[in-house]
Amino acid sequence: MKASDLFVKALEKEGVEYIFGVPGEENLDLLESLSKSSIRLILTRHEQGAGFMAATYGRLTGKPGVCLATLGPGATNLVTPAAYAQLGAMPMMMITGQKPIKKSKQARFQIIDVVDMMRPITKYTKQIVNGSVIASNIREAFRLATEERPGAVHLELPEDIAQEETEDTVFEVVGHIMPKPDDAAIDAAVTMIKQAKMPLLLIGAGANRKVTCDALADFVDETGIYFFTTQMGKGVIDERHPQYLGTAALSSNDFLHAALDESDLIINVGHDVIEKPPFFMKHGGKKVIHVNFAPAELDPVYFPQLNVVGDITTAVEKLTEKITKTSNWDFSFYQKVKAEVAGHLSKYFEDERFPTLPQRLVNLLRKKLGDTDVITLDNGVYKIWFARNYTCYQPKTLLLDNALASMGAGLPSAMTVNLLYPDKKVVAVCGDGGFMMNSQELETAVRLGLNLLVIILNDQSYGMIKWKQEDMGFKDFGLDFKNPDFIQYAQSYGAHGYRPGSDQELQEVLDKTLNSPGVHVIDLQVDYSLNHPILNVMLKEKTAKL
Repeated sequence: MKASDLFVKALEKEGVEYIFGVPGEENLDLLESLSKSSIRLILTRHEQGAGFMAATYGRLTGKPGVCLATLGPGATNLVTPAAYAQLGAMPMMMITGQKPIKKSKQARFQIIDVVDMMRPITKYTKQIVNGSVIASNIREAFRLATEERPGAVHLELPEDIAQEETEDTVFEVVGHIMPKPDDAAIDAAVTMIKQAKMPLLLIGAGANRKVTCDALADFVDETGIYFFTTQMGKGVIDERHPQYLGTAALSSNDFLHAALDESDLIINVGHDVIEKPPFFMKHGGKKVIHVNFAPAELDPVYFPQLNVVGDITTAVEKLTEKITKTSNWDFSFYQKVKAEVAGHLSKYFEDERFPTLPQRLVNLLRKKLGDTDVITLDNGVYKIWFARNYTCYQPKTLLLDNALASMGAGLPSAMTVNLLYPDKKVVAVCGDGGFMMNSQELETAVRLGLNLLVIILNDQSYGMIKWKQEDMGFKDFGLDFKNPDFIQYAQSYGAHGYRPGSDQELQEVLDKTLNSPGVHVIDLQVDYSLNHPILNVMLKEKTAKL
C-alpha cells in the first residue's frame, strides 16, 4: 500500500470525519489519498482558520479535530491554533508536509525545523521517517491528544515518505478507563467540607470537558452548597440554579469575589492554572480542595491543601454519597451576594440607547436563543460582559477562550458548531479587530452552505486594550483604526450584511437573521462608555462595602 493511503486509512480507523486545511505541494500525495476516502476535506482560506476549526471540533466532540498544512509558512500559520488547543485542553491533530528527507530537492528552500517549533506547544510532535511507522505514530498521537489533559499533537509527513510502498497495517483504537480517586483522599475531602463554615464550589473547564453535569448538579442539590464557574466552565450546571453565584469573569473586585473573600474552603472541580485565575490564594488564607484528573500544578497564587486525583465524575459522585447538609454551614452571606449580583447584572438589560451597550446585546441574544443554541466569542472586552451576564442553560453553549485568549477564533469556531450541529442556531460575536484577523473565512462558510450569524461589535479600535489603558491612567493613544464597509464586505463573499441604526432595528434584524438560512453579518455600533466606570471603578467601590 502507498504510504499516504495507509496514513488516511489509519485516520479513518480513528473515526476522523473532517480534515480542515490548506494543502500545499508537499501534501499532494496525501490529498490524492484523501480524495478516495470517507474523510471530508474542508478547504479554508488560511491555516489559522483551519486550526481553530479543528480545535473547536475537538472541544465539542472530545475527539481530535484534524487540520492540514504544508511546510514552512503553512506550518507556522498553525502555531497559534496549536497553542489555542494546547492551553484550552482541546484535542487536535496537525498534519504538515515537508520536502523529501532522503534526497535534496530544492536545497533549504522553505525548510524550517517544524517538529522542533511545535515541541513547546504540543503534547507530541514527530517527523515520520519511514512508512512502516505511520500507523503506530498516528495511534500514539491520537491517544495522547485525548488523554487527560487533552491537547494538540503534530505529525510531519515528508513528500518522499508519503510516496513509499508499505505494509497495509493499522492499529485497533484502544481506550482506557480513568482511575478512580483514592478513598483516603475522598474521606479527607469530606472531613474538610464538613468542618468548613462557608464552603464554596468552583467549576472549571475540566468539568466542562467531561460534562460532569449531572454529578455536579446532584452534589449541589444534595448539599445546598453554592457554586460559581470560571469562564470556560460556564453551563456545566444550569445557571438558573438558585445556588449559582456567578462567573469569575474578572480575577478580583467583583461581587463574586466578595463571596470568595468570606469563604473558608473552595472545592475546585476541573480548574487548573492555565485558565486565567478566578481567585488568588494567600498563605494563611482559605483552604482549597483540588479535584481534577491530575494533581495541582503549584503556582504563587494556587497551592491547594488537598489533591483528589482521578476521574472527576467519580470523585463528585463519591463526595455526594458521603456529604449531607451540615448545621455549621452558614450561607447567608452568599445569599446577600447573589441578590447584589442579580440586581447589578440586569441593570442595563432593557437600556435601548444606541449605539448598543454590550449588556443589552447579551440580554437580547439570551431571549432570542434556545437552551442549546450556541454563541462563540472572539477575544475582546465584550467577552467579560458575556461571561458575567449571559446565563448558560447547557454546557458548551457559550464558547470562549480564557487560556490562550487569542483573537481570530470566533468565526471559525461558529463554523464548526454549525457543521456539527446544523439544527442549532449559532452566533459568532466578534470585535472588529478580531473579526478582521480571519474574516476571509466568510467565503468558506458561504461555500459550505453554513447557516450562522456574525455580529461585529464596531468601535474602530482595540477596545480591550483601550479599557486597560484607561484603567492604568494612560492617555488614549495608538489603538484606533478604520474599518471597511462591513455590509459590502459580507456581500462580496455572498453573505448578507446589515447595519441597524437603532435598538428597534437591531431587534428586527436579529429576528430575521436568526430565522433565515445562510451566512449573515451584522455591523453593530457598540457603546463601551460604561466599561471603565463599571468594571474598574464601581465594582471596586461596591464590593468593598459588602
